[in-house]
Amino acid sequence: MRTSGILLSAAVAGAAVAAACTTALAERTSPLPPPPPAGAGLASGQCFRSHDIKNHTIVDNKTLLLRVNRGDVYRVTMAGNCLAGAIPSDPIVTRQPPGSQIICKPIDFDISIARNGFTSRCIVESVAKVSEDQVAALPRRLKP
Repeated sequence: MRTSGILLSAAVAGAAVAAACTTALAERTSPLPPPPPAGAGLASGQCFRSHDIKNHTIVDNKTLLLRVNRGDVYRVTMAGNCLAGAIPSDPIVTRQPPGSQIICKPIDFDISIARNGFTSRCIVESVAKVSEDQVAALPRRLKP
């Protein structure tokens, strides 16, 4: 009889841990709408230069938000989990591919994350401008 009480307690404790993990995962989920499809770029007039990037925020394992000179915010979605383990203070390294001065499409980006003296190159999957309403809805810690 006592054994079944211990098993019941273990099951209740396991359920509590699962609920806590689910809550933690929900908090990590991006507050942004789903990313655009792979290969999606910016509309005419929304492009920017990499040297205009002023700030960045890492939202999740695949999402980087960039603020540029004019105050616009862009969502850069990476292939894979390039940003896994990165923290907001990790510098991003951008290089302009030869012949490209303006960023409009994923291929225009050459982004790396610098961590502990090493750089981890990322493959950019899509880039999209974030609306002012979406930026306003972001938690303060995610605003670039």
